[in-house]
Amino acid sequence: MGTIWTPDLNGKAGPKYLRVADTIRTAVSDGNLKVGAKLPPVRELAFQLKITPGTVARAYSILTDEGVLQAEVGRGTFVAERQSPVMDDVWSRELHLQQAKNPHNVSLFSPRMVDAGQVSALREAMEQVAKGDPLMFLNYPTRDAYQPVRQAVVDWMEGQPLGPLTEADVVLTHGGQNGILTVLQVLLRGAQPVILVEDLSYAGFRRAAEMLRAKVVGVAMDEHGIVPASLELAIRKTGAQVLCTSPEVHNPTGLYTPLERRKEILEVVQRHNVQILEDDCYRMGEARAPSYRALAPEISWHVSSISKSLTPALRVGFALAPKGRSQDLRRGAEYSYFGLAQPLAEVTRIFLSDPRTRALALSVREEMAKYVRVAVNALGGFELVWNDEVPFLWLKLPAGWRSAAFTRAAEGEGVQIRSADEFALRDGRAPNAVRIAVNGHVSLKRYEEAMLRLRALLDNPPEQISV
Repeated sequence: MGTIWTPDLNGKAGPKYLRVADTIRTAVSDGNLKVGAKLPPVRELAFQLKITPGTVARAYSILTDEGVLQAEVGRGTFVAERQSPVMDDVWSRELHLQQAKNPHNVSLFSPRMVDAGQVSALREAMEQVAKGDPLMFLNYPTRDAYQPVRQAVVDWMEGQPLGPLTEADVVLTHGGQNGILTVLQVLLRGAQPVILVEDLSYAGFRRAAEMLRAKVVGVAMDEHGIVPASLELAIRKTGAQVLCTSPEVHNPTGLYTPLERRKEILEVVQRHNVQILEDDCYRMGEARAPSYRALAPEISWHVSSISKSLTPALRVGFALAPKGRSQDLRRGAEYSYFGLAQPLAEVTRIFLSDPRTRALALSVREEMAKYVRVAVNALGGFELVWNDEVPFLWLKLPAGWRSAAFTRAAEGEGVQIRSADEFALRDGRAPNAVRIAVNGHVSLKRYEEAMLRLRALLDNPPEQISV
């Protein structure tokens, strides 16, 4: 193809260097530029497009960093061979100090995302923000200034079963945990309010409640989630104001609450005028049933984020209020933290609006699923709850092991996992089980080695049970 290929920038918006880069990227993806094809020299392409050589050089540099192009001194710039977006080079994945000190250690405490190209996309977004309106760096955030960001969130959530949703319904938060805290600040009233959670539940619910001096009461659950009869009894005994739950991906068990059970739960809370706070932060794939917000829009609050689908580094979450309560939620956010930093909000807008980002989220999901399957292959002989669109697994321990002893033994083997005790209430009972997170910052080989160390422990319980 040589140097005769010229990109067509007509109909494209945005900075010229990004338009050039996007056009070349699309041509490579569509096969119009084949592997090994030589691109025009910088000055020649700049002359043809009537732009500066520096603009073309910047576009080439971006694509070279992404691995789309490769530059060879004295020969020119060529389309590079396709590579997996997730590199297995040890240096690119060993991101944690503990692992750098001791390569034997693998932390499986919390899910860690693979880099499927979102790092490069975020860098580009940050470059755009850095060259943006200088007033962005001088003014307080305002509601009107964030309207395009909220609209980008609505567009990003398009197709999810959330019920009617407009940008006015969205409140931007500093991650999902901040969203939970903000909602509870709006809802809880009285000297010692009560919130209800599953007997095993996300510790962030309890921590937010403690910050607000609220009492936390556990509700019995089975393989489908909250047991409606136990929920009814708990509400009658405590006068609880809010039920906090995760029906799509229960943390830590990975269980899912089907539609019929959700309807039964709704019948109970509606009868007692209890609000529902749904935490949807761990879902990576498509929802399997309508959200509580779609089923009961008058009492349901919804919190989600991009932490498990793209990156937790931005600390950006989305809180949605029930019908007629958006103003209350906005006021709670403004009184608490006033709003996201405007440059951060603008990075979020650009990132979510980027046409490549949905494909990146799918790539992240596919790569994370490879880790889940590695874990299942190694531990599948034991009682394991897993889903390849959930970034952790729930392992029920065999006879001879207690969860505290097993986590200590695993740490002795360089593998850090979470005991079920960490998800139980202080006065509750935890099963002999552990949660094993996916760590996409290490190679699949190292992750498999960690799984095999866990399996060796499972196959060889101690002669005496310790606690």
